[in-house]
Amino acid sequence: MKIYFSLFIALLLNLQLINAQQLKSPSDFLGYELGSQFSRHADVVKYFEHVAENSGLVAYHTYGKTNERRPLTYAVISSEENMANLEKIRTAHLRNAGIGSDETVSNKAIVWLSYNVHGNEASSTEAAMKTIYKLITEKQDWLKNTVVIIDPCINPDGRDRYANWYNQVKAEPFNVSQEAAEHHEPWPGGRPNHYLFDLNRDWAWATQVETQHRLKVYNQWLPHIHVDFHEQGINDPYYFAPAAEPFHEIITPFQRNFQTRIGKNHAKYFDEEGWLYFTGERFDLLYPSYGDTYPTYMGAIGMTYEQAGHGRAGLGIETDEGYILSLKDRLEHHYTTGLSTVEVASKNASELTEEFQKYFSNEDFKYKSYVMNGSPDKLKSLKGLLDKHEIKYSYTDAGRINGYHFRNNENGNLNSDDNTLVVSTNQPKAKMVKVLFEPKTKLMDSLTYDITAWSLPYAYGLDAVASTKIVSGSEKLSVNNINNTPNAQGAGYITKWNSMQDAEFLADLIASKIKVRFSEVSFESNGKQFAPGSLIITKSDNLKFENFDAKVIEIANKHERQLLTAETSFAGSGPDFGSSEIKIINEQKIALLRGNEVSSLNFGEIWYYFEQDLNYPVTPIGTDYFNRVNLAEFDVLIMPEGWYGDFMDEKTLEKISSWIKSGGKLIALGSAVGSFNEKEGFGIKENIKAKKDSTKTDANLIPYAKRERESIKNLITGSIIKTDIDNTHPLAFGYNDHYFSLKLSSDSYSLLKDGYNVSYIREPQVVSGFAGSEAVKNLKKSLVFGEVPMGEGSVVYMVDNPLFRAFWENGKLFFANAIFFTNNTGYDY
Repeated sequence: MKIYFSLFIALLLNLQLINAQQLKSPSDFLGYELGSQFSRHADVVKYFEHVAENSGLVAYHTYGKTNERRPLTYAVISSEENMANLEKIRTAHLRNAGIGSDETVSNKAIVWLSYNVHGNEASSTEAAMKTIYKLITEKQDWLKNTVVIIDPCINPDGRDRYANWYNQVKAEPFNVSQEAAEHHEPWPGGRPNHYLFDLNRDWAWATQVETQHRLKVYNQWLPHIHVDFHEQGINDPYYFAPAAEPFHEIITPFQRNFQTRIGKNHAKYFDEEGWLYFTGERFDLLYPSYGDTYPTYMGAIGMTYEQAGHGRAGLGIETDEGYILSLKDRLEHHYTTGLSTVEVASKNASELTEEFQKYFSNEDFKYKSYVMNGSPDKLKSLKGLLDKHEIKYSYTDAGRINGYHFRNNENGNLNSDDNTLVVSTNQPKAKMVKVLFEPKTKLMDSLTYDITAWSLPYAYGLDAVASTKIVSGSEKLSVNNINNTPNAQGAGYITKWNSMQDAEFLADLIASKIKVRFSEVSFESNGKQFAPGSLIITKSDNLKFENFDAKVIEIANKHERQLLTAETSFAGSGPDFGSSEIKIINEQKIALLRGNEVSSLNFGEIWYYFEQDLNYPVTPIGTDYFNRVNLAEFDVLIMPEGWYGDFMDEKTLEKISSWIKSGGKLIALGSAVGSFNEKEGFGIKENIKAKKDSTKTDANLIPYAKRERESIKNLITGSIIKTDIDNTHPLAFGYNDHYFSLKLSSDSYSLLKDGYNVSYIREPQVVSGFAGSEAVKNLKKSLVFGEVPMGEGSVVYMVDNPLFRAFWENGKLFFANAIFFTNNTGYDY
């Protein structure tokens, strides 16, 4: 028996030796020196597959696909013993977070390294290949008590967009001049994903497929440490932790301290090599949807590492300081900090485990329950988001619940019913609940990198209170399944209009060539009252449609829309179906501007809205050939945010103006509104700021060191402001008399004199987030959303972007209203 056992061990060792000999370095496998080219995503995947096939220390998985069908992958790396017990390690670790029932004691450090979230920050994926190779060939000792997870490329579509472009245009050898074509990416650049979203702003909102797939795996692990690898401008050397203020108050002293310890370890290696770096500047830990903050609020040491380079650097570029920054340098720096992170984790595995467990112990939060009422559609959308983060919720009918009332911005109460939703802090992810739901985020410093307000009850348009008590709830077992049945004897069908699900239903009806009307005023049918905007699908409009009733019912059931059969076109009160107040909704042919003058992010938000939210066709048209476009082919032209100075010349302005007067509809968002400031016939004018105090001198006496802090008085970088609504206007159908807008800039426009002020600010009321004192003053009597008639057409102005990052759910219906309801003549063309 001993002989057989010895032979078995010898065979096992021999197989390991053979595998080790077959395992290739990245350069040997790829056929070029790492850093001498940008590797395509398919080649990166092949290399990771090669490593997993030839090492018992690695398991490689695919966790999803991008919109362009590229694989999303991750590798798990640890010792062979740990790999054999990986599931046990994972469940024991989750138990430290209060998740699951595994009673096994966990003492393994879990480190997650995320690379290339921005596609044109491409050095980190190259570093990922070197990192995994070195971990399993030279750093096995660290893996005895550490599990490392590597996602080599979070954004494959963006990376390949950049790498393919660069490989096409680069000189041979590469040109280091900043003026060379290879250092000037064309629009939209490789930074965003397929829909031009910034994936580093999507962790909490999970609107994109990459995020949705990743969160499923991330929540299976909840690592102790998470690193998000980035690049910055070519003249900034390297940034690593500790982060800058403001820190969210939920972040623990240990999380602050440990990232500093990691930073000092990096500094040791950088100092040895003579590499420059900086810490504690610029990159704060507040906005919850980053790749450092989201993991932090889930218990990790979340960190961003920023290497000089970005999309400008290519394979090499001369910086302003006169040295050559190469891809080889950049990947080496990321490789160094990646290994240094794993090293610190391995040396402190027990401490990480202990503090991680402490993080998930419930604290005495001021608000312990968030209780919400609203339309079933909006509540369902919110539950969908909570499910992605595996945050628990329940239902309550506990009667009147006291607490901070979100809509009134003061203490109040809310009456609950069977559909009232409760999200409480008596659950493992309580701290994330606080971050996402708290009415006002506490700001330690108003100088921050992103928006400062995002509270979900405002974002989803819900009536909510934050209670200082745990509100008990229960699981809702009964589900009201909607199952409409055809009624061939009726005059048609009626349904409500107050959610994006209703708009999606309308879009599907139009796509199916079913004609639909909407009411501009309230009416009654079959004893039931319907609000303005309600959809009416009449037989008389669809006489030539075969199987009309069956098709309408099929689409309604698909979208879970409850229909009322109208027995007659004669209304109980209000207009009859043939009234001019009941208008036909014509199929809208929509053009969307894209190009150098257009914000790629806002273009992407609108593109995503049409294809993923509304499921309605849109035609992108380029600004470079706009003057050759026949606008008569379109009913709607959308101008995303952008910088249209050179584009909007006299000829272009006249073309747009003539088209509008002939019946076209222009929708301008955000900074695009300024393109029409004081232009004849467009009816929009910037708010003129109050004159300076006559006692103040015009000289600039602000100290140089205080210039940045002084400037924030004039800035708004993402705060929630209460606005008044004229909900008798079609642009506001489905809304009540107030709307909480996410204001992203200090742009301010006077109330319309020759148009309709649909959403506007009388006296500025900032309910959450930071807004500079001077900027707030200038919002008095200003426009948010409005419409200006022009000939037979109109212009819809949206000063605030209702589609921001696709997470401000309560703004989306405004956009559907702008498309289908505004400037509607009621004639069927």
